[in-house]
Amino acid sequence: MKEIIIGLISGIIGGLGMGGGTVLILLLGMFANVEQHIAQGTNVIFFVPTAIAAILIFIKNKNIKFKVGIPICLWGLLGAYIGATISSRMEVGILRKCFGGFLILIAIYQTYSFYKRYRKEKNRNTSIK
Repeated sequence: MKEIIIGLISGIIGGLGMGGGTVLILLLGMFANVEQHIAQGTNVIFFVPTAIAAILIFIKNKNIKFKVGIPICLWGLLGAYIGATISSRMEVGILRKCFGGFLILIAIYQTYSFYKRYRKEKNRNTSIK
């Protein structure tokens, strides 16, 4: 049952375009006691079909700029190969710390972005009155 809930939550977040794989790795580690390397490998299997489903919907809704996306995808393939090679040679503890640091950086960036947007909206609303 845990796996169903973890998959469903990660799929919804992935379909929204917000990194369902990141959530999947976190949930597998926290609630299913899966080792970091295994969680990351499982994420790859999870990612491919869910990404295809999301891509089809985004194409249907004309929400993809192929001139931007294709070069990013190609360079991303190279980056994925390099990253997988590096992570497969890392100790689990170090890999978990790197992943945790990555999540902290994302949280800081998102908090800062929301704060900036809030200040901008507040200034706009103040200047209209």
